Amino acid sequence: MPVPTDDRRLSQGESLADSTGSSAVGETGDDQDYSLLIQQLQALIDNETDTIANLSNCVALIHQQLPDISWVGFYLLENEQLVLGPFQGAPVSSRVALGEAICGTAALMRKAINVADVEQFPGYQARDMQARSELVLPLWRDGQLLGVLDITSTGVERFDFSDQQGLERLMQQLLAQLVL
Repeated sequence: MPVPTDDRRLSQGESLADSTGSSAVGETGDDQDYSLLIQQLQALIDNETDTIANLSNCVALIHQQLPDISWVGFYLLENEQLVLGPFQGAPVSSRVALGEAICGTAALMRKAINVADVEQFPGYQARDMQARSELVLPLWRDGQLLGVLDITSTGVERFDFSDQQGLERLMQQLLAQLVL
């Protein structure tokens, strides 16, 4: 299942048009560490058919195992808008319109958005006042957008391309198991 990617982050001065505790995953987000995270997810979702249970365990695993994560969750596409699904972190808005904020923009553009400093993102809407960087990955199956995975950190430039690639592989593993 192809997942649209973009290997650039928005940094200060770039516009969207210019860019497209215990830790299983190290600071560098290397491939081997994400392989371990994928194995852990597989063990959690193997033989489980409930979508909410699998999304919830995925979110909990990411929140627990990735360092410097302040919020992680899913927004699922419903009637042309993103609706909050399982998450860990502070309460946030329940709905995001397509094209709105980082999540809605990633969904509308149908590609990942890695924002090095959210304060530099055009139209950024603060949900988590501590968030400084954000990575949003659209979720695809059979060419159809299902929603997005949204992850924020309190650190600027927290996510790099290897994080994006590792999390895309994790989402591919999850989507292969989900009944949606």
